[in-house]
Amino acid sequence: MTELDTAHAAMDADPDNDAARLRFYERLADTEMFLLLASEPEGDDDINPEVIEADDVQYVLVFDREERLADFAERAASYAAVSGRGLAQMLVGQGVGMGVNLGQPSSILIPPSAIDWLIETLGNAPEEAQARPVEITAPKGLPESVVTGLDRKLATAGGLAEVAYLSGVTYDTGARGHILTYVGAVEGAEPALARAVAEALTFSGVDAGMIDVTFVSADSDFVARLERVGLRFDLPKPEVPQAIPGSNPGMDPARPPKLR
Repeated sequence: MTELDTAHAAMDADPDNDAARLRFYERLADTEMFLLLASEPEGDDDINPEVIEADDVQYVLVFDREERLADFAERAASYAAVSGRGLAQMLVGQGVGMGVNLGQPSSILIPPSAIDWLIETLGNAPEEAQARPVEITAPKGLPESVVTGLDRKLATAGGLAEVAYLSGVTYDTGARGHILTYVGAVEGAEPALARAVAEALTFSGVDAGMIDVTFVSADSDFVARLERVGLRFDLPKPEVPQAIPGSNPGMDPARPPKLR
């Protein structure tokens, strides 16, 4: 059972559970998928996917394991590796759906309307603001699903920061809330890391309000205060350098690969 299988099983067991459905689509967006191709790609920006048709709708075929793709194809098949997010960006607005893990426990046909919804949901970008924290406290009152969602989302950001702390915060304006502080973020990764928090809230399935995001260097005096009261999230350390989201084919919304 893969993570996508588990999320699909939870959604299938309780069709009226919006939170379970959101978690499935979150897993799909974050998972590296293998897109079955009809022919060898001519380049990263020009790929020809295998397509099936069901109820007058065309679907490309993707799998979360190479072995699953090979079992389905029953032949030596070409494929392209792309995140679920990247694939959705390629398909949005084209009237083409996504056949996920056909023949496997998480087999599902995702219609074009659901892909359009997913891209719209992922497009909820965080807004920039300026305020000065005057008090940092232990986080209180956040639903467990939000904390779990943050932990799951930050596990996909390995190599982009050293560690993150969730804490309560009071600003010089008197406003109170919660803040997630990234320590030692890679230069240029800040937008992707901020979006990760926004998506964790979106897919938590509850009205969780907002969590502010800030970035500090590893030698900042602020880190000692966070260590005393904050909830620590250790980001995975990849064995090889990890590209910043948006730099790989299929990951840049402004320059997705072309389907032909």
